[in-house]
Formats: sequence, C-alpha cells, structure tokens
Amino acid sequence: MVGACPYPVPQGSQVLLGDTARVVRDRGHEVHLVVYGHGVGSGDAQDMAGIELHRCARVPGLTRTAAGPSLLKPMADAALVHTLRGVVRAHGIEVIHAHNYEALLAALAARGAPVVYHAHNAMGDELPHFLPMGGPLGRLLDRVLPRRATGVIAPHGRLADYLISCGCASERVSVAPPACDATQFECGEVAEDVPPVLYAGNLDAYQNLDLLVRVMARVREQVPTARLRVATAAKGTIAGSERVETPDFESLRRVLAEDAVVVCPRVSWSGYPIKLLNAMAAGKAVVACRGSAHPITHLHDGIVVDDDDEEAFAGAVARLLMDADSRRALGANARDTVLRRHRPGDYAAAIERVYADVVRSSG
Repeated sequence: MVGACPYPVPQGSQVLLGDTARVVRDRGHEVHLVVYGHGVGSGDAQDMAGIELHRCARVPGLTRTAAGPSLLKPMADAALVHTLRGVVRAHGIEVIHAHNYEALLAALAARGAPVVYHAHNAMGDELPHFLPMGGPLGRLLDRVLPRRATGVIAPHGRLADYLISCGCASERVSVAPPACDATQFECGEVAEDVPPVLYAGNLDAYQNLDLLVRVMARVREQVPTARLRVATAAKGTIAGSERVETPDFESLRRVLAEDAVVVCPRVSWSGYPIKLLNAMAAGKAVVACRGSAHPITHLHDGIVVDDDDEEAFAGAVARLLMDADSRRALGANARDTVLRRHRPGDYAAAIERVYADVVRSSG
C-alpha cells in the first residue's frame, strides 16, 4: 500500500490510507505501507502492529504536510518510486494498492505487481483549488492516469461514474465507501444550552471555509451567542473562531464527544470527507453542502443544503443550535448509519474482492 504523502498526518487522505492498511491487515494479509520520509508524530505503534512501514529517503527542506503541489514533491515522489520498487522485489508483493494520483504514478513506475488505484478525488474537481489552470490539467489527468491501473476503487458512485466516463473500463471500477469504527467514538450528552458550531478538519482551499465565515455571520443574527470552534492540526484558523488543537485521534475524539452542531461547507464533490463519518459516529448532528454530503440522508441523519446556499446553511445551523431534541435524534440516526453502512469488515471484504479480481486478471 503506497501513499505519496507524509505519514502519519491527521488529515482525511492519510486517515483513509492508514485505516485501509489496518482493515486489510485484520483480514490476515501481509501489509507493507510505503510513504514519504516525514510525518507528524510517530503514530500509534499498537494500532500499526503487523504493518511494516517503509519511509522513502527524506527530502531536505520538505516539511509540508498540507495537500497540494510543491516544488520539492517531485523529489519525494522519485524517492518513493525507488523505495517502492525495492519493497515489491524484496517481499514478493502481489498487489500494489496506490492511494491517489502521485501514488498511482509511483506504482506504475515501480512495476513488478498489478496496481489497484484508490481514488480519493477527481483532479478536474480539486486541482483548480491549487493551480490557476488546474481544471483543464486535472481533467486531462483524469482521462489519462486511472485507466492504466488494473483495478480502481472509488469511495462513492458519482466518482466511479466519472472515472468510467474518463475511460476506465466499468468492470474494473468498484465502489467501496470508507470505513469508520463507530465504537471508537463516545457519544456525549446533548444539553439544552446552546452548543458551539464545530468545524473539524484541515484549512485547505477546497474546504470552502469562506462560506462558513459568511454562514456564521448570518447564524449570529439569529443566535447572538453562537460560537464557532475549529478543531484542526493545520496552521491558521478561521475568522471569528475559537481554535482547538487536534494533533492526533485522541484529541479529536475528545472534541467530538462534546455537544456541538458539526458543519461541512465543502462543495467539492469528488472526495469523501472522513470528517463527516467521524462526526456521525460520535452521534453529532451535521449540516453539510450537497456536494460533500455523501453519507447523509437529508433530515434522517443530518441536514443537506444546496451548495453555497448561505441562507439555507445558516438557517439549518441556527435551528439545530436551539433544538436539543433535533440534535439528539439526528445524531442517534447518524451513529446508526455509520454502524450499519461503514463497518470495517465490509470495507475490507470489498477491497479483498478487488484484489482477487486484479490478481486473477493479471495471472
């Protein structure tokens, strides 16, 4: 399993990478995790037991952990190819499971085993947030790269359909929504007092946080005591918010155990916000824009509003802040959704089926 990223880092892509490695390990497979030469902290050694971590050579000056292009990343990717090639040869690897585009490129360059490409997003959707001409370049990458993998995993049907429209053979594309172990999260008491509004995640441009600033201004017109908490490990904050450091899973778990209305203003459609699954597993009422609300059924286990609809978003948040019963009911349904539809065992079984198909078609 390969990720062209620092590891560990408390961000969605790295969380999905680590979670996938663990569920595959738990099915009895030998797992080798190949990543960049730097990360934040050492990770949970017990949780990574049985997974051999291989770091490529560290690139001097490369300390960035945020997503997006950088001048030094090509050097890290070249080092990643070298390390991955050695792991494949030394350990008789049968499948290379590549998470996201740069890892796919590294896996194709390393050779030696069939490649499963695990799509975390579409470049045509996300690259414009990082590069001025990112749209055309991203769409070109979407048409050229995923189809070169032997198998493709998408986190939701809309991305799967898009990749098929870009040239991936439909029989090679599988949908596997991310897993979340809801038993790791504590559901705290829902109080009658007005709780904070909580955003938990990174502060990258594709998160659409300017919308959240405008929404909070509208919310405070209706609920003057409304507060915004931002739980993040990233540098910076959001205007008018209270910052809460969450450098690891345990600190995030504590924040999510407290009463809150969780918000996801992201409209980028192709990814799958792990933050939503975490909040739902913790029994929180969530308000999300339609583009990113993949696990939510409107008014059953959360509230979905049209993308960039400030008035609807603010109205939903304000109502939940003042209605403890609604927060309680939506949160209970949200946790039930995660328990039923995002079980680690089901996710692992779906990945195993992809591995089996890939090995068989390459045999």
